[in-house]
Amino acid sequence: VQLQASGGGSVQPGGSLRLSCAASGTIFSIGAMTWYRQAPGKQRELVATITNDGSTAYADSVKGRFTISRTNAKNTMYLQMNSLKPEDTAVYFCNGDAIRTSGRILTDVWGLGTQVTVSS
Repeated sequence: VQLQASGGGSVQPGGSLRLSCAASGTIFSIGAMTWYRQAPGKQRELVATITNDGSTAYADSVKGRFTISRTNAKNTMYLQMNSLKPEDTAVYFCNGDAIRTSGRILTDVWGLGTQVTVSS
């Protein structure tokens, strides 16, 4: 099982980006899926999380600007980021928990990150 984040890039302040995180492999279900980010010189922080049944939670810094969603049938999670600010610049990582695969349940699975740069 692997997670792959994509959709990062460079954008001006006020712009938008949509990140995707696709899980591949033999997967029967995924529990919570979460976006984290890590800016240079800072600790990794939780951005948004979504449960299997669609319940969501956000960091205060992104509430009202970011929207997390998922498509269970495609084992894919998204992060729509609007009104981007320079302080959103970071590497964004996706995480999956309670991944039911053949014969076992995987916890705390990380994907490689995707860079988001917000600059004028």
